[in-house]
Amino acid sequence: METQFDVVIIGGGPSGASAATILAEYGHRVLIIEREKFPRYHVGESLIPFTSLPLQRLGLREKMQGTAFVRKHSVQFIGTNGKGSQPFYFADRYPEDVAQTWQILRSEFDEMLLNHAREKGAMVIEETKVLKLLRDGDRITGVLARHSDGREVEYSAPITLDCTGKESFASSQLKWRIPDPMLNKVAVWTYYKGAKRDEGIDEGATTVAYIPEKGWFWYIPQHNDMVSVGVVAEGKYLTRDGVRDLKQIFDREVENNVWIKEYLSHGRQVGAYRITNEYTFHSRHCACEGLLLVGDAYCFLDPVFSSGLMLALKSGVMAGDAVHKCITENDFSPVQFEEYGRVLREGIENMRKLVYAFYDKNFSFARITRKYPELAGQVTDCLSGDVNKDYTDLFNAISEFASLPDDLPVGGPLVSHDSSAAVTA
Repeated sequence: METQFDVVIIGGGPSGASAATILAEYGHRVLIIEREKFPRYHVGESLIPFTSLPLQRLGLREKMQGTAFVRKHSVQFIGTNGKGSQPFYFADRYPEDVAQTWQILRSEFDEMLLNHAREKGAMVIEETKVLKLLRDGDRITGVLARHSDGREVEYSAPITLDCTGKESFASSQLKWRIPDPMLNKVAVWTYYKGAKRDEGIDEGATTVAYIPEKGWFWYIPQHNDMVSVGVVAEGKYLTRDGVRDLKQIFDREVENNVWIKEYLSHGRQVGAYRITNEYTFHSRHCACEGLLLVGDAYCFLDPVFSSGLMLALKSGVMAGDAVHKCITENDFSPVQFEEYGRVLREGIENMRKLVYAFYDKNFSFARITRKYPELAGQVTDCLSGDVNKDYTDLFNAISEFASLPDDLPVGGPLVSHDSSAAVTA
C-alpha cells in the first residue's frame, strides 16, 4: 500500500472530510486515517445557518436537500416556567439558501461527508489508530498508525492535519491544550421517541430551555420521530446531594423546566444515558512546521449555540485552501497559516463572548433586545454563525449586563525559534 502522500489527515469526521474534499478536488493525494468504522455514533446534531456556506463550497447543500434530515428554521429560548421567547427566525434576516438549515443524525451526516471525500479522490483507511506523530527535528513528517490487523505503518507527507475532534491528538501530545477559565460544564443526554414537537415551520426548531444555576437543556427534533435532549450545567450542580446515576440526574432536572417536562411526557426514552465533561479548551497554536490543527482539535467551544459543526466545516474548507497554497508554493512554514489562525480565533472569540454572557446570571437576550432593539439583528447574526464581523456595539451593550472575557492570546502558528523544543515536549 502507498505510504507517501501530499497530505495526511488524522480523523475522518466533518473537519477532516471537509479538508480532504477540498484538497482532493485540487488534485492532491490525500490520506484520511480514521480510528473507527463509519457509520458511528456522535453527539452534536444541529446545524446553524452559516454552515450553509461551507456546505455549498463542498458541493453538499443539494445533497442535503435530498435527505430525511429535519428542516430547521429557528431557535428559541424557554424559561424555567415554560414561557418562551419569540423564536429567532433565520428567514427574517437571511435568504433561503442560508435561512433553512437542518437537524441531523451525526452517524448519517458524517458518513455522507466521508463518502463525499472518497468520491472526490481521497483515500480513507478506517479502523486504524494513529499512535504518534513522526518528526524530523522540529518538523512533523507524518504519523505512525496501527491497522486493525495489528500492522504498524508509517505514513508520510509534507503536512499532517489533526482533525481528531475533542480528543485533540496533536495538541495534547505537544502540550498546547489549555482550558477555558469559565466554561467547564458537564452534559448528560439521551434520546426520546415520540416526544412532542411544534407544528409547521417550528417543527424543527432548536430549543434551549433553562434550569436553575444557568444550566440548560437542548431539545433537537430529528427524523424518524426522535429527539436528542440533554442537560448542561456545572458538575457540582448536576451531582449535588451525591447523585451520580445519569438517569437520576437527567430525570431530576427535567422537573426543573415546565416546557421540557411537558414535551418529553408525550414520548418514551430510548437508548443509553451519556455524559461528557470539560467542554471548552483552546490550543496555544494552530500550526507548526508540517502540522495544522482543524475543527475541534483546534478549539472545542461550549455547545450552547451549536457552533461546533459550523466551525468544523468552515475550518476544514479553510484548511484545504491554505494547504493547497502551501503545496503549490512548496512552502509549509508555519507563517503560511497566520491568516487561517487569525480568522478562526476572531470567530471563536466572538462566539465565546456570547457564551460567557449566556452563563452570566444578569444576562438575557430579552434584556438586551428590549434596551437595544437595533442590536437584535447582530444577536441573530452571531447566533447564526456569521462570526467574522465587528460586534463591538453588541458586546459593549452586553457588557452592561454581563462580564465578558478578554480575547485569549492563543491560536496563531508557532513561528518562534523554540519550535523544536515545543514539538519534542
